[in-house]
Amino acid sequence: MTEVVEVEPVLPDPAIELLDVNMEIKRIVEAIIFAANRPMTVKQIQQVFPEIEQPEFFEVQAAIESITEDYRDRPIELKHVASGYRFQVRQELSRWVSRLFEEKPPRYSRALLETLAIIAYRQPVTRGDIEDIRGVSVSSSIIQTLLEREWIKVVAHKEAPGRPGLYGTTKQFLDYFNVTTLNDLPTLQEIQDLDLSLDNAQHILQEESEEQTTDKQDEFAQATTDNQEDMGEELGESTAV
Repeated sequence: MTEVVEVEPVLPDPAIELLDVNMEIKRIVEAIIFAANRPMTVKQIQQVFPEIEQPEFFEVQAAIESITEDYRDRPIELKHVASGYRFQVRQELSRWVSRLFEEKPPRYSRALLETLAIIAYRQPVTRGDIEDIRGVSVSSSIIQTLLEREWIKVVAHKEAPGRPGLYGTTKQFLDYFNVTTLNDLPTLQEIQDLDLSLDNAQHILQEESEEQTTDKQDEFAQATTDNQEDMGEELGESTAV
């Protein structure tokens, strides 16, 4: 009697299949992030796929990590900010790319930046809290500018007469300053140290400028004296003749 030996069917290697699928997902994910006009979260990227073809959350995340690694040594990076992932020029190259655009970046007043800093580091705060800290009144135009730029929003109302709005920062604020969370912002001590270093640098530059001005004045005075002496000698020789 012949013994029947059951042979298991040869199945494709699941690791190979997964690798192929991930590579395809990776290409699609890269294209989605590249074409998007805003940062995209993993969930948002996942929802771009048709429901029947929608990859798992971890597959999209794995694709993002692989893309990030691909761009590690390139002038463009895949950056994770508060609102999601986006492609952007590396910070050290931004000053060169900015030369492509004639429009200069907006300059903000010290009052606006102080107001924004208070909201960022003390949030949630009312307008009255900001005025108490700064010691001066806050212009309505400053608050309006910050609201229009979507850097701040009313997150709640204080249980006090008039129920004033409590302001806090937004994801757009974090995106603009290229950070993911408020914990990524420099500490107040680091800012104070930076202010001191800038003050010292300005003081040194001012001293150097004053020294250069003094040296030029001395050179000019010496040159004038030499010219007067030369003219006197020439005049004396002419009289003698």
